[in-house]
Amino acid sequence: MFQVRATVVGFLGDLSVYPCHFGSQVGDQVVFDGAELHGRFCPAVWAVVVPKMMTMHAAGPRYVEPASYYPFWYAANSVVDPGCAPRDGQGLRNVLESIEPPPFDMARLQPPGAFRWPPSDKPGIAAAPTIICPDSRSSMVLALEAFDLSEKGFDTPYFRRQMAILAKLARSGPVQAEAIIGLFTRQEAEEIYPPLSPVMVAMLVEELQLLDYVGKPGADGLSAITPAGEAKLGSFKAGLPPDHLRAFEDYT
Repeated sequence: MFQVRATVVGFLGDLSVYPCHFGSQVGDQVVFDGAELHGRFCPAVWAVVVPKMMTMHAAGPRYVEPASYYPFWYAANSVVDPGCAPRDGQGLRNVLESIEPPPFDMARLQPPGAFRWPPSDKPGIAAAPTIICPDSRSSMVLALEAFDLSEKGFDTPYFRRQMAILAKLARSGPVQAEAIIGLFTRQEAEEIYPPLSPVMVAMLVEELQLLDYVGKPGADGLSAITPAGEAKLGSFKAGLPPDHLRAFEDYT
């Protein structure tokens, strides 16, 4: 599970005519840490941003906007031309040039890089998770990011298991991914919540890999803790109460 941050990155509307009545500004942020939301937005924004933040709490960096799978983001603009129908089945003629919409035009709601000619050679147009405020006058734009593991609320035991995996890898050195569970004794695997199984370890390790705390297996199939993972493990241990730290080190 992941912490998620929503950041105001711009306004598509004319603020000199339609100011944000809540006073939001570029750079304002709200963070969901797994247990609480930190920050301030108006009710209209909360209504649309929270559902996506909860989706990203589960999916993390794997989440992309479903519309990004459409190929039309890389198509040219077009005009209606019935004479083209025998060839394309619909009757559209390409406009092989980029059209720059004027300020505050609705076309600016499209993702950057969409419908350009020549098209962008970068994949992922429209993939980045964003929210546009429902107040169409100002159209505040928020970018969402899963930026770290969630360690609070009911995520805490799973996060601690991930830290234990890092600790085991720090001691063992690189191992085959399927052998990570073997770094734990049966007692360590089954007597601490959540009990570890091959599928549980695989899911926890995948999240660690998404944040570069564990490197993705190379040609040799080995997994290892990264420098970022070592730093994360160190900060985690430094923040534990003494009795929790002793318990953690006893089984790692």
